[in-house]
Amino acid sequence: MVHSAYDSVELLKGSSARIDAAVAYGSKILLGCSDSSLRIYAPSSATGDGGGDDGPPADDLEIQREAYVLERTVSGFWKRAPLAMEVCQSRDLLLSLSEWVALHRLPNLETVVAIGKTKGAHIFCWDDRKGFLCVGRQKRVAIYRLDGGREFVEIKDFGVPDVVKSMAWCGENICVGVRREYMIMNSTTGALSEIFSSGRIAPSLVAPLSPEELLLGKDNIGVFVDQNGKLLQDGRICWSETPGSVIIQKPYAIGRLPRHIEIRSLRAPYPLIQTVGLRDVRLLLQSNSSLIAALNNAVYCLLPVPLGAQIVQLTASGNFEEALSLCKLLPPEDASLRASKESSIHIRYAHHLFDNGSYEEAMEEFLASQVDITYVLSLYPSILLPNLHTIPVLEKFVDSNDELLLSRASSDASDEIESSLPSQQNESGNPMLENKKMNHNALMALVKFLQKKRYGIFERATAEVTEEVVQDSISSYEPYRSKASSKKRGNTHISSVAREMATVLDTALLQALILTGQPSGALELLKGSNYCDLKICENFLMEKCQYTVLLELYKYNEMHRDALKLLNQLIEESNSGGETKSEHTMKFRPNMIIEYLKPLCRTDPMIVLEFSMNVLESCPTETIELFLSGNVPAELVNSYLKQNAPNMQSTYLELMLSMSENAINPKLQNELVHLYLSEVVDWFKDLKEQQKWDEKLYSPTRKKLLSALDNISGYNADDLLKRLPIDALYEERAILLGRLNQHQLALSLYVHKLQLPELALSYCDHVYDTALQQPSRANANIYLTLLQIYLNPRRAIKELEQRTASPFTGISQSPGIQKSGYAKTKMSRQSKKIVEIERADDMRISLSGTDSSRSDGDVDEVIDEGDSIMLKEALDLLGQRWDRINGAQALRVLPRDIKLQDLLPFLKPLLRKSTERRQNSSVIKNLTFNENLQVKEELYNCRRAILKVDADSMCSLCNKRIGSSVFAVYPNGKTLVHFVCFRDSQSIKAVRGPTSTRRK
Repeated sequence: MVHSAYDSVELLKGSSARIDAAVAYGSKILLGCSDSSLRIYAPSSATGDGGGDDGPPADDLEIQREAYVLERTVSGFWKRAPLAMEVCQSRDLLLSLSEWVALHRLPNLETVVAIGKTKGAHIFCWDDRKGFLCVGRQKRVAIYRLDGGREFVEIKDFGVPDVVKSMAWCGENICVGVRREYMIMNSTTGALSEIFSSGRIAPSLVAPLSPEELLLGKDNIGVFVDQNGKLLQDGRICWSETPGSVIIQKPYAIGRLPRHIEIRSLRAPYPLIQTVGLRDVRLLLQSNSSLIAALNNAVYCLLPVPLGAQIVQLTASGNFEEALSLCKLLPPEDASLRASKESSIHIRYAHHLFDNGSYEEAMEEFLASQVDITYVLSLYPSILLPNLHTIPVLEKFVDSNDELLLSRASSDASDEIESSLPSQQNESGNPMLENKKMNHNALMALVKFLQKKRYGIFERATAEVTEEVVQDSISSYEPYRSKASSKKRGNTHISSVAREMATVLDTALLQALILTGQPSGALELLKGSNYCDLKICENFLMEKCQYTVLLELYKYNEMHRDALKLLNQLIEESNSGGETKSEHTMKFRPNMIIEYLKPLCRTDPMIVLEFSMNVLESCPTETIELFLSGNVPAELVNSYLKQNAPNMQSTYLELMLSMSENAINPKLQNELVHLYLSEVVDWFKDLKEQQKWDEKLYSPTRKKLLSALDNISGYNADDLLKRLPIDALYEERAILLGRLNQHQLALSLYVHKLQLPELALSYCDHVYDTALQQPSRANANIYLTLLQIYLNPRRAIKELEQRTASPFTGISQSPGIQKSGYAKTKMSRQSKKIVEIERADDMRISLSGTDSSRSDGDVDEVIDEGDSIMLKEALDLLGQRWDRINGAQALRVLPRDIKLQDLLPFLKPLLRKSTERRQNSSVIKNLTFNENLQVKEELYNCRRAILKVDADSMCSLCNKRIGSSVFAVYPNGKTLVHFVCFRDSQSIKAVRGPTSTRRK
């Protein structure tokens, strides 16, 4: 026996006749005896109150815990011994089955009606809610309705396969036991559907479980079905013997067995609760909250033990789940007592489970008890907690939301909680027990518990913060309050209980996650909003060597400098081969610093620059991308590098320039070129001292310099020219002179110093292509300049030497190359023809140029016979670029003794192209003339307007006939109006008339 759910009390004994039927009516007991008499028994204390025939006392309708005495005997109440009786309490009626079904009114026992059709019936069942009576007679089942409280009306009569042995209402259906089968009968149609057999030994047994559920007996097993006969997945009740009848009185099922009465719980797995040692019980019936057990000559009452006493018994015996189920049956008016009892039981149950190693189940019970998390965390002494300042001592045992519940809790629940605390404190000193409680399973259960509690506590903490912000905002808009009101407002303080609880929870949760080997969970916790205690968590993570989690803790608390110092230290240890204690497989790499610095670029660029220096050499590209993606000012980065890492300054500028020329401003471009030039000049000086200098040597830096001079546009050419040596680096000087539009000097360097005509030609191509993109077409005669250098080498060399000797004077204002003009002397026939061709070509580039300063009359130059001109290079230039050189000007500068045969590669394509252009122009002229004639013809046709006016023609303004009146026609050639109407409409500016006519 688990506990006492019912107390057995003997009500009466020594009845002179055998008891065949019994019912309870209020506090009285009505017995149908074998001598066909009805005997009424009442409590001995009520027999002298005069309430014998007045019905049950109004103030006491329950069976009393005292001896009962015979109050009245009605002999011959039936013609034969009754088979069954039932009281309808709501209607004060007594239903009985003897020879037939009879209805008597209580308490006077006057006969209301006797149903003659039920003669020979052996079983009935009553539905008090609907007032329906179902009667089993032989192989028939009849259904009657109580009409007006005075007569029964038969509404249905159905046949069944055999005699009905048991029956019960279930919703709109009736469950009947026929032969050894259970069937569901539809009360409307009489349709039968089989459920299952009733067993091989015991007869059928049907017990109503609820208005729509039944308990059916199959030998010693009770099966739960619904109103349609479908099995319910709630298990089965296994009785120790086959019961004769079963009464359902929630939360128990009471079975009448041959040797005793058995009480079982209705909660799976339906354990045995109590056995009552009453043998040979003939009848077991329910009377409100108590049970009546009738033997042959005695009656016993099973009075329920108060729920509070049962809960205490179950808790003391360790049946916590059963105790919790009974707590839910406490009346609603005892809500505070119920909550207190449940919390106390949950806590005791949780300790029981925790001590037996069922950690997850224990945490579920702690969660259900609403106990404070600090109480649960006291079971884990190795979990370090922050000091609490605002949480009172009482709140250490109950959640902060449950102050009212705590104040109303019963004293026994408080004693149970308090009594459990010393034992936990004493147990914490036992090392073996402490190790047991700190094992992996216990910590995993703690993690789940804290995660479930976190949402509610975190929500309340957020609400506190929001309330503070709102109050601060309100205070900031009330600056002119009086001192008294300010003092009063200063005393108002928003409680920070929830925030402190959130701090305790998150701090403990982080430690538990680490101790259970879940660093990823700890990282996820720290990446979101949290209240982790910084000092405790920092020391703990440092002790456990969980550096990745520690970095995230620093990052959340904006301790970026500490995080970056730690990360840099870990990278150095990783590169040196050292391994951390717990993360020995974790390799910290420099790109982790870059990833950490990315979010800081906008908020703290200085710390980004400070710690990016450590990774600039190992990850230059990623670091530059960091500066670019973070929009760190390039000037700031360059200045910082110049002071702290000058050797990386050019690398930074190079990478920025390689990503985009617009990524750095002209000032930084100029600085990059100066860095290249400084390195190249130093390299030149070293080789010159070693007498190994050659103009055709190219170091990597010199290649970069030449590329930068060609492609970068933001440097200052004048400053760079001043830094170049006079006797070297001619290619660099030529590029710079080109930038200053000193093309003649630049070409002279390519031809005479570098002796690379191909570079000179490439230079001219570049200048010419650039000039074509400019509106002024300046420098388009650059090839003529190169031709003059080829044909006058002595003058070009002399001028180059003069300008090189004095490089700082007049560089940007060089007179340039003299401009060629038309000769004033008589031209030859060939030159005249070429001039005509050039004049006919309207697409030819203008002859003006930047380097030209001579007048058109100063064209011819006398070339001495002794001059060693570069005739071959000049002729190659004319043959390769004939389409870009002005033919007339080229012929003027050529020597007079040149052979026409040598000019064929130049003149032949030039004349062919000119002829083709002339022919094309003639064709275009004729086509344009023809098109003009066509347009004129179309214009003439459009102006020829023909309008026919007849007798039916109407004015579009006045809608009258035109007749012989003067008329006017609108420009569309279709709208016809009287001239008078047109004049009037124009005078009054009536727009409506012409608009309407146009629509027509």
